Amino acid sequence: MSNLIKQTGLRWLWLAALVFCLDIGIKLIVMDNMGYGWANRIEVLPFFNLLYVHNLGAAFSFLSDQEGWQRWLFSGIAFAVTGVLMWWMRKLPATERWNNVAYALVIGGALGNVFDRIVHGFVVDYLDFFWGNYHWPAFNLADSAICIGAVMIVLDGFRSKKEQPEN
Repeated sequence: MSNLIKQTGLRWLWLAALVFCLDIGIKLIVMDNMGYGWANRIEVLPFFNLLYVHNLGAAFSFLSDQEGWQRWLFSGIAFAVTGVLMWWMRKLPATERWNNVAYALVIGGALGNVFDRIVHGFVVDYLDFFWGNYHWPAFNLADSAICIGAVMIVLDGFRSKKEQPEN
């Protein structure tokens, strides 16, 4: 088993664990030290606030107005995606950094948000970027990691690959 981890993309799961721990740690700091809601935001820059809000749905509060079933749907999707990405990482060599980093970012972010869903019943969001009166939906480190990983996966489709001889 040790060789499997050292030689395959599973070696990069440390990055997923780091994203998960940082995400949960920041969310706990936010929950313990900030008042809830927009009225308690901390203005950091002319285009950025810190705040503490709950998201009962998925990206952009998708399905947040439902009666709770979405919590389990999104948790199930996160576990399924994590399983598929880990399976793909197992098939990749550890030296394939780009895809392994992308998959690890998505896994760490997905598990950070699923932890919130299971433990709290909602996802904690705390980053608020805006331009004038338009506010981007609040998000968190887990969401950022998922988006960066997803963009990396898409960009990988455009990267030129060296042809490998068939065995």
